[in-house]
Amino acid sequence: MTNLKGGWDLDLSGLRCPLPLLRLKQSLQKMPPGASMLVRTTDPASERDFRLYLEQSGHRLLEVVVSKEDIVFHIIKAEHTHG
Repeated sequence: MTNLKGGWDLDLSGLRCPLPLLRLKQSLQKMPPGASMLVRTTDPASERDFRLYLEQSGHRLLEVVVSKEDIVFHIIKAEHTHG
């Protein structure tokens, strides 16, 4: 995970379920509330897994871009999380 000016960048390319979701959870714990993060993954299961986790935990999913190469998520960490 890289802290870039204006947000965080997490590249999970090449990882398979359940690792992308576990790494996402770990990274969100390290971030301050309200911070934004771009997450890149190549695991098709991540789209469903991330959406469900983010909804249940209170984080905001601003955008999902699906291409042939990867899936990119733009996430805002919740002020207060539910899990």
